[in-house]
Amino acid sequence: MLVACEFSGIVRDAFLDRGHDAWSCDILPSEAFGERHLEGDVLDYIEGRGWQLLIAHPPCTHLAVSGARWFKGKECEQEEALEFVHFLLDAPIPRIALENPISIISTRIRKPDQIIQPWMFGHPETKATCLWLKNLPKLVPTKIVEGRDNRVHREPPGPNRWKNRSRTLQGIADAMAEQWG
Repeated sequence: MLVACEFSGIVRDAFLDRGHDAWSCDILPSEAFGERHLEGDVLDYIEGRGWQLLIAHPPCTHLAVSGARWFKGKECEQEEALEFVHFLLDAPIPRIALENPISIISTRIRKPDQIIQPWMFGHPETKATCLWLKNLPKLVPTKIVEGRDNRVHREPPGPNRWKNRSRTLQGIADAMAEQWG
């Protein structure tokens, strides 16, 4: 299985921990120890590799409605981002999950199949996350917890803000591996 646009290795490692042949791919090097990371453009690794499952986390910079105030003047970048999403959703892989926050994918491509929250998977915080699915069931919550901290929204400015906001939380990664692996 391939986890596209993942530098953290969190989802990849959740699948590896359950015995799956899992790889991550990103233009950035992996933060996690291991050799199962393809550093480069995922477009170069999609076809002809026999992947059975793709979990894709395309960059949300030009897609997420939280950044809508910066959309004007970036129509070209937005169209390129949407083309990338189309490519991932149409990849020749039998099972696909594409993850992104509330975004223009919902209006420009199609509505998500599911919207999940971290508090459904053991993390006492909010971060609405959309899932567009192909031949995969919706994720079933594994551990609903109290608390609704908006940590992601309150992440302080800094050079790693985007990285800290984009990492998949462990409870969600574990649910993906358990239910889709």
